[in-house]
Amino acid sequence: MDISAKDVQKIREETGLGVMDIRKALEEADGDKEKALQILSERAGEKMEKRAGRETGQGKIGVYSHGDGKSAVMVEVNCETDFVAKNEDFNDFVKDLSLQIISMNPETVEELLSQEYVKDPSKKISDLLKEIVAKTGENVVIKRFVVYKIGQE
Repeated sequence: MDISAKDVQKIREETGLGVMDIRKALEEADGDKEKALQILSERAGEKMEKRAGRETGQGKIGVYSHGDGKSAVMVEVNCETDFVAKNEDFNDFVKDLSLQIISMNPETVEELLSQEYVKDPSKKISDLLKEIVAKTGENVVIKRFVVYKIGQE
């Protein structure tokens, strides 16, 4: 099966994953994009499991204040290195989590992980976490979050 660079590039733009990983997945899927994405997702989960025990001493605290000024969220997301903590994809992930939390109001990290992603209901937050682990090559942990709302304690 001949995999075109254009097919690989399309998936790379969507996922940010490595060219060789995408090419291998497309070859295994006989050029079927959806099947290749499923293979890549499964591999991301495997990578996440392998990295789970690694220490996460760096990260970011994301802060989002809702436009009305009556609610805000702070979320701590940890990673292994300062290099990844400064990475654009990692920062976008933290920002997306902040928006998810303020929109969907989960009470625990576990509940957050099981929620459908507000920007793309075909994905869960746990899927986004797998994707960022695959993109960065590091263990990434959503450590904690807190929501502040006027009139609530």
